[in-house]
Amino acid sequence: MEDPGAQAIARVYADAFLQAGCTVGLDKALEELSSFLDDVLASKPQFEELLYSGLLGRDEKVGIIDRVVAGRGSEFFTNFLRVLARHDRLNLLPGILHESRLKFEALSGRQRVRVTSALPLSAQLQSRILKQLDALLPFEPILEIVVDPSLIGGIVIRIGDRVYDSSLKVRMKQLRGRLRQRSLHEIQSGRNRFSSPEGN
Repeated sequence: MEDPGAQAIARVYADAFLQAGCTVGLDKALEELSSFLDDVLASKPQFEELLYSGLLGRDEKVGIIDRVVAGRGSEFFTNFLRVLARHDRLNLLPGILHESRLKFEALSGRQRVRVTSALPLSAQLQSRILKQLDALLPFEPILEIVVDPSLIGGIVIRIGDRVYDSSLKVRMKQLRGRLRQRSLHEIQSGRNRFSSPEGN
């Protein structure tokens, strides 16, 4: 979700979803939300468009949920969709699912770690990275593998707001910076060495 404002609102609804979901079981609540997005909306794009668009009013969307979801989904999930419809927030469902998963993982002692590499990592290398991170971190890491050819080589590991960059791209940039500093230092030293004392 790109819009920071929408992401913040999705986070609030995710908190509410998880708190209420304790009554039915968080695993079950998340599974139902995920299934609704991945199985129902993904396979029926016109239905998804109706729910997300501004063409229908809030009451009309609640009516659709009552006709389509009520009786098929749990009472808990149907009520959650009704709340979103009444506040015109159904379009935040993907963001709410994403935020809910992250929060649930944190509650379970797990956290996502993004590993970016220039080339796809083999299963063996992924396993090795996972073992090393598991030994270093105070939580169980869940790897998110991303391929970015602009890195040239090496990997970048992102844990929350912290970034550990060992990519060749960054190392080359650091090397250029050190060479530039060295050149400036040598030029400055040369000037001092060859400059005549004042007054001579």
